[in-house]
Amino acid sequence: MKPDEIRYKQIIADHLESCLTETDLDLPGKKRGKVRDSYTLDDRMVFVTTDRQSAFDRILASVPFKGQVLNLTSAWWFDKTRHIVPNHKLAVPDPNTTIGTRCTVFPIEFVVRGYITGTTDTSLWTQYRSGVRSYCGIDFPEGLVKNQQLPEPVITPTTKADDHDRPISPKEIIEEGWMSREDWETASEYAMELFAFGQKTAEEHGLILVDTKYEMGRAADGRILLIDEIHTPDSSRYWLKDSFSRRLQEGLEPENIDKEFLRLWFREHCDPYHDAVLPKAPDELVIELSYRYIMLYELITGQKFVFPEGPGIDPAQRLAENLANLRGRDVE
Repeated sequence: MKPDEIRYKQIIADHLESCLTETDLDLPGKKRGKVRDSYTLDDRMVFVTTDRQSAFDRILASVPFKGQVLNLTSAWWFDKTRHIVPNHKLAVPDPNTTIGTRCTVFPIEFVVRGYITGTTDTSLWTQYRSGVRSYCGIDFPEGLVKNQQLPEPVITPTTKADDHDRPISPKEIIEEGWMSREDWETASEYAMELFAFGQKTAEEHGLILVDTKYEMGRAADGRILLIDEIHTPDSSRYWLKDSFSRRLQEGLEPENIDKEFLRLWFREHCDPYHDAVLPKAPDELVIELSYRYIMLYELITGQKFVFPEGPGIDPAQRLAENLANLRGRDVE
């Protein structure tokens, strides 16, 4: 291992017991999501990205610094993509926190895929392997191989649900009243433009942006805004570009720097959708996942990741201090 990797992994190991897993801010309207806790503040929202690790519609583990990586990665991408679509970001008062414009959220996730892959029930490869050839209103040809690039990126939308997402076609979205035709066409066009920009940027940094999801909503002034997160290792799949073609030819899984390897571990050791109690993720896997998240942040942004000052730092206390008196603070 390189010196930086050794140092980073030791710091991560020292913080295994000091993850931000729960928040209890003195703010109204708390809602607990799989990874983010949100609070309502007049015409703004306070989004706190925790270190909870979610997959298979449940929490798998707590990963040190994960929330900080996700929040700061999104903040970087929000700033880089404002020329494509406006977004909700107003300020980042804490490494784990974004203040955003309050929106009426569209109940659809815009999932964009450039490759056929995945292990979850709603992944394109899982569906294709089981014999499905028409998915989310798109017809796929015979003979596709896992992890190969699609002829062109596609959108496979899902409904947003707390328990399990439902794949849905654009025709169903409009006919069932999830979104108007105009809103769907505008938002899906934004999603495709964001993905094209994300893939180009990732390639410039030696990465392949494989697939991702976007969420959008309507602000009080009528604008459609990009919200939640963008191109993070939680919402996206990234592979290393240099080794991809060789590994595909050899029948090997691509080298990835997202949470896929943790998904695979749980797939191999339990039934993550149905088992009442899941096994504890090994510390070495949690440390590796945290390191990959940090590596991705540094690769994409070109910035060094800033760790807390030392082990034993209570992230919840730091969060409360950074958000103190938020009600009266001008975050514009």
